[in-house]
Amino acid sequence: MIIGVGIDVAEIDRFAAALERTPTMADRLFVGRELWLPGGQRRGTASLAARFAAKEALAKALGAPGGLRWTDAEVCAAATGQPYLRVCGTVAERAAELGVSSWHVSLSHDAGVASAVVVAEGDPGAARPRHDQGPGDAAG
Repeated sequence: MIIGVGIDVAEIDRFAAALERTPTMADRLFVGRELWLPGGQRRGTASLAARFAAKEALAKALGAPGGLRWTDAEVCAAATGQPYLRVCGTVAERAAELGVSSWHVSLSHDAGVASAVVVAEGDPGAARPRHDQGPGDAAG
């Protein structure tokens, strides 16, 4: 069952300018492996912008809660090039609260715009309650 869907776009030139203005931004947004291609070359700005859009789309698929850490979601690529998500920490916790068991992600960049769609799939009945939640409180 689909639990949430998120979509986001990022203007590539604007994203590049932000990275240039704030050199530490890439380290705050991305896991180290996301910055490099398998061959050892630095990933291009369009590809990074698409990964940023995927993280924004992921947050939207989870209901856009506060407190998610950018580096608790990693956009990976299978040997075939197909993107997939690896989550931990705050993102994995929120996903468990909602019953998310799998992700679908699509990335694209063309004509100066990077885009991403993320679908969270799972069983809401398997949702794990939040630690700070009382017996009668609603999740989220």
